[in-house]
Amino acid sequence: MSYEEPKEKQHRNQAPSVHAESIDLEQINGSGFDFYSANSDYVGSTMINKNHEIVNYRNSSTVRIWYNEQPDNYPLHWHNSLEIILPVSDCYYAVTNETTHCIREGEIYFIPSGELHVVYPPSVSNGVRFIYLFDLSVMTHLKDFAGIQPMLSAPFLVTRKNSPEIYSDVFDLLMQMQIEYFRQNLYSELTVYSLLMTMFVKLGTNYSNMLATADIQAGKQREYIKQFNDLLAYIDEHYMDALTLEDMASLMGFSKFHFSRLFKDYTGYTFCDYLNYRRIKATEELLPRANLSITEIAMQVGFSSISTFNRLFRLYKKCSPSEYRSKMSIHTLRKR
Repeated sequence: MSYEEPKEKQHRNQAPSVHAESIDLEQINGSGFDFYSANSDYVGSTMINKNHEIVNYRNSSTVRIWYNEQPDNYPLHWHNSLEIILPVSDCYYAVTNETTHCIREGEIYFIPSGELHVVYPPSVSNGVRFIYLFDLSVMTHLKDFAGIQPMLSAPFLVTRKNSPEIYSDVFDLLMQMQIEYFRQNLYSELTVYSLLMTMFVKLGTNYSNMLATADIQAGKQREYIKQFNDLLAYIDEHYMDALTLEDMASLMGFSKFHFSRLFKDYTGYTFCDYLNYRRIKATEELLPRANLSITEIAMQVGFSSISTFNRLFRLYKKCSPSEYRSKMSIHTLRKR
């Protein structure tokens, strides 16, 4: 995928932000708030190797929050972090899946780990935005996290208009996170992650409710959400086994065809695609281990064919398993 600045950029930037949220940071944070000393450890450069950005977290933590007012464009890249963009003044642009998104003031854009993207400020006014980067590996082993994995498999936007039930809560939680981070309070990283988990609960509940199909009776909706969240947790524990659609349908007590339809409704994936996605995600932790060959890793996560593994890995991660291993080795050396 190549990146070109949209021809309509100048025109769109000058259009009024009719849906913008007014954000008064002085009212939220207090006057004279210090947005810079918390990130004073930053060396001033970003390592991008074949589109892979190595995120430099603060002091070997797993969180980095930027108060960003830079005029720079960030070229096509991906990283292992969840990225959240929240413009404070003016808009900000993100290109994902070859589509340009104008993120307006107060809107919240989520970019999952592994997603190729470009981000840049408007040309007329640089604006200001918060950029949140989180290493979610500390959460992925929690049983309930499986229920929100499908939600975090593609970029999405949260605004007051498209998510009126949760927008204010998500916005407030992100504001609390940046206050904790920049004030560098005692246990700030732990507090930030507790706020992040609260946000995921709200987002996950809202996501499940939206995905419920219209033909499901109201009394069945909560029951089905619980069943499918439990099923995703089961897949999390057994993805390396020879799971079949027929077995999962039987486990749920549905016919194969009814199960296939409901699974797609509740996750956005076919069962086969989700199982492959989960297996590829598992390799992110295994590939940096030099004592395991790539073939051993492929078999360990449940692939019976190395060629299938290589093809799917490149599809999901935009590079080969060996390229990914090389990049993560660089990351490991830098963190020591």
